[in-house]
Amino acid sequence: MSSRTIVIAAGGTGGHFFPAEALADTLAERGHHLVLMTDGRAGKRESGVFARGPQYVLSGAGVAGRGPIRAIRAGLTLLASAWKARSILQQIKPDVVVGFGGYPSVPPLLGARLIGRKHPALIIHEGNAVLGKANAVLSRFADVIATSFPSVAKLPIGARTVFTGMPVRPAIAALAGEGWVPPTDHINLLVWGGSLGARIFSQVVPAAIAKLPEGLRQRIRITQQARQDDLDAVRTAYAEMGVQARVECFLQDVPELLASAHLVIGRAGGSSVAEITTAGRPSILVPLPIAASDEQTENARAITNAGAGWMIRQPDFTSAALASRLNDLFTAPDELAQAAQAAATLARPDAALRLADIVEECFTPSPAPAHPTTSSETETRA
Repeated sequence: MSSRTIVIAAGGTGGHFFPAEALADTLAERGHHLVLMTDGRAGKRESGVFARGPQYVLSGAGVAGRGPIRAIRAGLTLLASAWKARSILQQIKPDVVVGFGGYPSVPPLLGARLIGRKHPALIIHEGNAVLGKANAVLSRFADVIATSFPSVAKLPIGARTVFTGMPVRPAIAALAGEGWVPPTDHINLLVWGGSLGARIFSQVVPAAIAKLPEGLRQRIRITQQARQDDLDAVRTAYAEMGVQARVECFLQDVPELLASAHLVIGRAGGSSVAEITTAGRPSILVPLPIAASDEQTENARAITNAGAGWMIRQPDFTSAALASRLNDLFTAPDELAQAAQAAATLARPDAALRLADIVEECFTPSPAPAHPTTSSETETRA
């Protein structure tokens, strides 16, 4: 297939950016030309696949959860960035624009749609079990909606949806099928929280570990992500109880940590869930409590319903509750083994390949018209 130009719209945190990079790597390997449109939080990439091609940083801000004045200003900023994106897209003439959710996807996809009848094919990828607010807007004119979960709530009726899974980094995709090894002398506990979720784990996890029986506590080896201003307190807490722990702001070696983990504690963002299930690891998930959205709760519910982990809502995530759960799991490894096996059945290590196939299908002059979902595609739930 001849080389085509593809715009990837992604920004913000790693949860949106990692899958975008995974897709871009796959498309680059197939000989296509990649262009990145992102936001100020992500900024220009100095390394990786996107550093080899054009990059455009567009202004923008989320609208949800803001007061009316700030929401109007954010909306006007997004519209101005959409017109800027339209001008850029008219110059580079991409064949496809792919958005990965969140407000950084809005200007490029809306700008592409504003070109008119000759706009490029538009694809959005939904990383959660509930259609996000930005994707809900963009889904009205997207040619295809690719999803990370087989069942996604709030999808528009009649939209063409395809279950691809969540693209993950190659090093994590390589973990699929390696299997979970039960703990022997040591129990490896991985605690990650993301940019918005680390503080609750810094408060609760050390206190929960302190409540465990001494013999069990001494077997645990902890790797934990924490905010900069929590590092000293968390490290001191583990040191005082004699627990071997590594506490960092950012975990660079996630594939290696997942490979050795016996249990993961963390939030339930789409990328996190995909990485955990790709590695086939049991997890305790604490959904981020955001009133305007319940995506993480639905993500965690999907894991719980599959028997691949356990959800604890943040109001119930106390040191006593976590200590009880950890004591039960670490003294009954068969339950962990069953959850690991269930998690592995949810893995989609070829998600980047599947999504790349969808992108290439849109190279035809007339992308397939929207049609109702079928049994082989994503379910729509009200």
